[in-house]
Amino acid sequence: MSEEFIKSLDPRVSRMQMPADINEQPLQKEELDQLVTYQVFMQKKEGKNFEHAGIVHAPTQELALLYAKEQYSRRFTCSGMAVAETSAVLASPVTDGGLSVYELLEGPAPETDGPAEAYEVFHLMKRGKQHEHAGSVEAATVEEAFLKAKESLTPEKPVLNIWLVRRSDLLTIDEEDKDIWQTLPEKGYRDAVAYKASDRLKEFKEKN
Repeated sequence: MSEEFIKSLDPRVSRMQMPADINEQPLQKEELDQLVTYQVFMQKKEGKNFEHAGIVHAPTQELALLYAKEQYSRRFTCSGMAVAETSAVLASPVTDGGLSVYELLEGPAPETDGPAEAYEVFHLMKRGKQHEHAGSVEAATVEEAFLKAKESLTPEKPVLNIWLVRRSDLLTIDEEDKDIWQTLPEKGYRDAVAYKASDRLKEFKEKN
C-alpha cells in the first residue's frame, strides 16, 4: 500500500516531518500553545451506528468528552458518545464519480506476527453527510487494518472516504454514565414542545 494512502486527519501532523513508519516511531513535536482538536462521534439512539458529529477543542480527552456532551447532546437525543484526538484519526484519500476508495486498495491483508489491536472503521458514503461507523477489524498495522476492512466491511455502494481509529484512542461514555441524558423521561427536555409552554400560558391566562 502506498504511504500516500494513509494520512492523519489533523493537518498539523501532515505538515510535520512524519517518520517513514508511523506505527513504530513516535512523533516528536514541541508542546502546542493551543488546545487540542478532538473528533466527536455520537450514537443518537440505542442500536444505531455511531456517526461523526463534529469537533471540540479541549486541553484533555476527558474534558473533550464533557464539552462534546454539552455541545452535541443538549438539544438532541443521544445514547452514546466517544471522542478521539484528531491526530489519531487515520484517513484514506477521498474519491468521487462512483469510485469506491476500497478499489484503490490492492492485495489481501498481509500475514503479520505482531500483536493485533482493534480498529474502528468509519465510512463516508455521500458528500455532505457524516462518517458513519461501519464495523471493527483486528490488525497489527494500519495498512493491515485498511485491507481487512476491505475484506469484511465493503458495502455495495461506493465508499468515498475511510477513517480508522484505534479503539484504544477512543474515550467513550461508560454505561453507568449514560444517565446524564435522562434528566426527564424520554429525553423530553431537549424539545421545546416538551415544556408545553403554550398550554401552561393558556392555563395561566384562564386563572387570571
